Amino acid sequence: MNDLNQLEVYLSGLIANLAPTAQRILARTIAQRLRDSQSKRIGLQRNPDGSAYEPRKPQLRLRNKKGRLRRTMFAKLKQVKYLKATTTPGSAVVSFIGQVEAIARVHQYGLRDKVNRGRNLEVQYAQRRLLGITATDEDMIRDLVIEHLAR
Repeated sequence: MNDLNQLEVYLSGLIANLAPTAQRILARTIAQRLRDSQSKRIGLQRNPDGSAYEPRKPQLRLRNKKGRLRRTMFAKLKQVKYLKATTTPGSAVVSFIGQVEAIARVHQYGLRDKVNRGRNLEVQYAQRRLLGITATDEDMIRDLVIEHLAR
């Protein structure tokens, strides 16, 4: 049994005693904090286990038309407009939305995808875990639940 399941079992009895509105408030707080921590981790280019993302393959053009260097990987993916936190009284979910979801899925699982839509060139992408729970996230969730129950 992984650590997240142990945490869920430990806290589920306490959370079940809360009113639905209190559960929803707690879930919203947890989801927002998780979204923030996931966004920071994506910005730091780190997997949930702390290892660095596998670097990009060499690019043909490192500069755009204006002469500026290209952005780091996933610079836009970490924005709040694409990384959504949704809640119900019993769950807190952090996920990508829209077309970004397909891009994130390819990198999360290391799938094959077309490089650009004009040519039929497919590439096997390296696995880069964009979303995942770290030990720090587990501690933060535990602390938020205990803080909420103490009120």
